[in-house]
Amino acid sequence: MLKPNVQLLLTGNELMTGDIVDSNSAMIAQQFKELGLDISRKVTIADNLSALVNEINLLAKQADILIINGGLGPTIDDLTAHALAKATQVELIEHSEALAHLTTWCKKRGAKLNAPNLKQAILPQGCTIIANSQGSAVGFKVTHLACDIYCTPGVPRELKTMLAEQIVPDIAKKLPKKLITDVTRLQVFGLGESTLQKMINEQLPDWPENIELGFRAGMPLLEVKLTTTCQEGHNSKPQWYTKLVNVLGDHLIAEIDHQPLSLAKHILVKLADNNVKITTAESCTGGMIASLLTKEAGASACFEAGFVTYSNNMKTTLLDVSKESLEQHGAVSKEVVLAMAQGALEKSSADFVIAVSGIAGPDGGSTEKPVGTVWLAWGHKNNLKMVGLLIPLPRSHFQKYVANIGLDLIRRELMSSTQTAHYIIECKFS
Repeated sequence: MLKPNVQLLLTGNELMTGDIVDSNSAMIAQQFKELGLDISRKVTIADNLSALVNEINLLAKQADILIINGGLGPTIDDLTAHALAKATQVELIEHSEALAHLTTWCKKRGAKLNAPNLKQAILPQGCTIIANSQGSAVGFKVTHLACDIYCTPGVPRELKTMLAEQIVPDIAKKLPKKLITDVTRLQVFGLGESTLQKMINEQLPDWPENIELGFRAGMPLLEVKLTTTCQEGHNSKPQWYTKLVNVLGDHLIAEIDHQPLSLAKHILVKLADNNVKITTAESCTGGMIASLLTKEAGASACFEAGFVTYSNNMKTTLLDVSKESLEQHGAVSKEVVLAMAQGALEKSSADFVIAVSGIAGPDGGSTEKPVGTVWLAWGHKNNLKMVGLLIPLPRSHFQKYVANIGLDLIRRELMSSTQTAHYIIECKFS
């Protein structure tokens, strides 16, 4: 069997006018790459029925798989279902499965199922429904001119879920094993791409060519991918996976199974497993650490209170940091951040704490304490640790990085790590 020809058809006036920037095609291409499939052609077209019908017929003659993205909504310019019915010469009918989905979707939200919504249940006769767990419009699949056509929503979150849960698995099961690409993803914190590549070059200089190593930088987590496309690579991958894990050490957060978890979620899971709670005391991050924790469902089981003490007065009033300590050492000091941590623990009765005080900039620095200086205190109430770092990044990046460093330090504490994080080696000043 030859590798299937995959093509994309993107629909929408907003794409043509530039009101919306296309990110969906990149998402689709990335998911299909893991199947060993490349996108051979991408076409973007406005919301015009006759143009859509003509393009569907043209692409279906060329492709084995066609992904149509967009045009499934409730408005008059959502034309995908109508265009597919005309192209395949079938009737549009009210699809019972799509109607049931819409009814349930509206009921959960206390909304009335109106005529525009009902339009999303009018689909080409004989099509197969692709469920949408994230939105109101189901996707659907038809076969036309020996081409499998998958119709997907334009909302990125809905498309991402539909691809991962249904479309990619459906295509994968039809491919011969020799075409299947095997991808393993790892979440890493505290190592940049160049640093990690250098470590691999030095420690694993004989990395095999049949295991492709890839990096995708992100804030805060770096994704490392091991990709194999041949049997020899598949066979040797476990051995090299183990070697890479040893290189990563405790910078490795987790292997990504389906949907990646945030750093905060990993910590909350560990806290819940140990039946302990955490509190925060923040100055320069302005509550960002607490926000990252409470963004996750179920955070209340492990997090009851956090303290944002931006001014010296509030550090004293809320956390009992002494005025003498503030005057003698300054707000950005190990003495003050330790007192903040102790105060937060006492006020909240939590078991673990993250405390942070720093100079986010762009102003406020000095020769002794330049912009980017930050002190962190973290750990268990019976074992608090401190570190001073210099992280000269723009304000927003500084805050995000420091907040996630705080989370990572707690993660390491919960796993009883004895390894020193690279960001401490790189940024520590005292």
